Amino acid sequence: MNTTLRQTLSPFRHPCGGLKVRVAGEACVLRCSGALWLPDHRTLIASDLHLEKGSAFAVRGQMLPPYDSPSTLAKLEAEIEALDPARVVLLGDSFHDSKAVNRLSTEDRERLGRLAAGRDWVWLEGNHDLVALESALDALPGRVVTTLMLGALSLIHEPQPGEAVGEISGHLHPAARVAAYGRGVRRPCFVTDGVRLIMPAFGAFTGGLDVRDVAVAGLFAAPPMVAALGRDKVHAFAWDSLG
Repeated sequence: MNTTLRQTLSPFRHPCGGLKVRVAGEACVLRCSGALWLPDHRTLIASDLHLEKGSAFAVRGQMLPPYDSPSTLAKLEAEIEALDPARVVLLGDSFHDSKAVNRLSTEDRERLGRLAAGRDWVWLEGNHDLVALESALDALPGRVVTTLMLGALSLIHEPQPGEAVGEISGHLHPAARVAAYGRGVRRPCFVTDGVRLIMPAFGAFTGGLDVRDVAVAGLFAAPPMVAALGRDKVHAFAWDSLG
């Protein structure tokens, strides 16, 4: 990693095993779960939950275990219990398709209600769940927005072309192939150059796009830092170290 980028990001180990960096000057903690914590705003962000993806595949005859929504919500619940955020922002594609809200179990609906109670609960519109959110506002806690500004940060689902200073986005599900224990492993990851940040997918049944793909790499003027999710740590990798 070059000296300028290292000084800009200044990653250091957090008790949770995450990394703290600065994006557009704002403190951002990259959590092991794939969530983002903004301590100065007491805001927890998770992107691309894709709730009810398993049931969407089942409708089409591809049988997947129907446990993705409970698993994803349990992970989100653990982050909320650990951090007690004043605000939770779900950064788009929270639901896999337009009918996913209707397929949520009663238990999962109630769990969402409990998690949102007493907090500013914000759904950002994504390309998968635009219709779902617009048609199910009465069934969901919180509010729906297309973008959200927090200090110098601009939260949006899909990354925009150009410099996009302070942009926090998802959508691309970045993943990196890195060396670990003498072999290559592919892990979801954050990608940031200190100017903008792309989040990994938070959902249990989400795949990943190689960070070297032009859809990801082309958003950065200089090689960014990749922060790969490990079992109990987030590991920082220089761009040129990727396999």
